[in-house]
Amino acid sequence: MPETLTAPLTTSTGRVLRTEEMVINMGPQHPSTHGVLRLELIVDGEIVVDVIPHIGYLHRCFEKHAEHMTNYQQVIPYCDRLDYIAAMNMDWAYALAIEKLLGIKVPERVEYIRVIMAELQRIASHLIAIGTYGLDLGAFTPFLYCFRDRERILDLFEMTCGARLLYNYIWVGGVSHDLPPGFIDKAKDFCGYFRPNIKELNDLLTYNEIFVKRTANVGVLPADVAIAYGCSGPMLRGSGVNFDLRRDDPYSIYDRFKWEVQVGKGEMGTVGDCWDRYIVRVREMEQSVKIVEQALDQIVDGDVASAIPKRIRPPVGDVYVRSESPRGEIGFYVVSDGSATPYRVKARSPAFVNLSVTPEICRGYMIADVVAIAGSVDIVLGEVDR
Repeated sequence: MPETLTAPLTTSTGRVLRTEEMVINMGPQHPSTHGVLRLELIVDGEIVVDVIPHIGYLHRCFEKHAEHMTNYQQVIPYCDRLDYIAAMNMDWAYALAIEKLLGIKVPERVEYIRVIMAELQRIASHLIAIGTYGLDLGAFTPFLYCFRDRERILDLFEMTCGARLLYNYIWVGGVSHDLPPGFIDKAKDFCGYFRPNIKELNDLLTYNEIFVKRTANVGVLPADVAIAYGCSGPMLRGSGVNFDLRRDDPYSIYDRFKWEVQVGKGEMGTVGDCWDRYIVRVREMEQSVKIVEQALDQIVDGDVASAIPKRIRPPVGDVYVRSESPRGEIGFYVVSDGSATPYRVKARSPAFVNLSVTPEICRGYMIADVVAIAGSVDIVLGEVDR
């Protein structure tokens, strides 16, 4: 006869399961988790009682690597590999932190180039988020269209610095290469080409009845909960919070451009649902096109390398700088001990913080809704795990 089970069944966190509950692992390798992430689901039939995210499968010791480089500039290729879908934004945030530590002011032309690259990167990142989100919910064609348009942006990056994913382009004090001949015209051509495609995307996916039913009133994140967890980016703005670092804690030259912060309004369901988070990204692409067009029109001539220091040895001190990546507030806390190597580098990951709210917005929904909710968060595990 088998032994009688006397000890209560528990989850990985020690939570005691009730007799009608069971544990299901979604991942770590699952087609809808957007990376190596394990979601431990506690379910009562088809209803999700709780979700426990398990991370760390892509941990690459970013902060220790940064603290053991020969100099500050060598950290940038590692920043590329944090949010590898938005490498330009990662490099820029780190460069801003070291420039503040050194008291460097970069040339005007560099500021324009950085804004152009960052906003093109935002569009490319959102195209991945939107395309794969449609794929998660059964829409294959928008995925192909989004990746088709993203390729045009990667072509622009490639002609500038030779790389399509990990760029090592934005350096402390400047950029590695000036814009090549023909870049401005090709970038303007892309903006004119892409704007009508956003309407095409809306016709295909955004207002598709099946897509709306899968995302509206699902995974509702109230504004107060988003703020309490420290959410940022489209995750926060999708809950109706009108906050964007490019406007509210301005850096670089964003104050020279006319554009609008996009927020969720509950147009298809409840404010803060999956559809709101999705539509914020769609509309942010339109705003990024506006910023890129203005920057291309206003860009000035000049040198891009005159402020790049040949030797970086900041004074003793520390600094925290944040900027608006496609996923939210990417921040770098850097401590200098006066040597040529950073004493401490801490990366504040927006995707890590946004992922932490997952249990709050999954409880009470169906298992199938977890796929829609996880996709709406738009995580990149390279940044989450670091």
